[in-house]
Amino acid sequence: MPLITIIGAGPGLGREIARAFGRKGFDVALVARDQTRLDALAQTLAAEGITARGFTADVGQPATITSALRSIRESLGPIDILEFSPADPTLESVDALEVTMENLQPQIDFYLGGAITAVGAVLPDMIAAGAGTILVTTGGGPMAPTPARGNINIAAAGLRNWTLNLHSALEGTGVYVAHVAITALIGGGRPDAEPDVIAQSYVKLHDERRDDQLHYVAYDH
Repeated sequence: MPLITIIGAGPGLGREIARAFGRKGFDVALVARDQTRLDALAQTLAAEGITARGFTADVGQPATITSALRSIRESLGPIDILEFSPADPTLESVDALEVTMENLQPQIDFYLGGAITAVGAVLPDMIAAGAGTILVTTGGGPMAPTPARGNINIAAAGLRNWTLNLHSALEGTGVYVAHVAITALIGGGRPDAEPDVIAQSYVKLHDERRDDQLHYVAYDH
């Protein structure tokens, strides 16, 4: 069975991405920091007929990501899709006027550093196989900056830039890379901001393998 690995898996968007691809026949590897929550999520998916397993790792500790991805390959097989969407609400968010290197560097290390580590761990195998999908998720800041999140937006914009460059650099290899920026309060009550609706956009990106980015904006109906 093809395999999707979700880094930053949780009970919201991560679960719905797992469901969306699981219903298409994918096995699911779930990566996050809390094994108990991962096990509960895997059991929920299993009850729906989706094969899922949790692997603990902390995006802020690159060695744990590398180790988890190695364990996934060894126990479940090659990773066909990598989806990267972690979040760490404990990191300080500051206004653009208050950005310093001290409060910016942790954001860069977590988001950009975490993605570079994760993608670097799967990309060689994908290139060798001539197939694979990498979907990198951020908030909407790279597309619609919000001054109140000045330091996060810098890291997310750098991650978007690198993802778009990867998309171009990998043209012709069979490996598809795209960036998803979400300008929406996920699960906040708007019909098109519900996680299961947003998750279908990931399926479409993977199936069509065309666009290098998607800015998902939820509107009132």
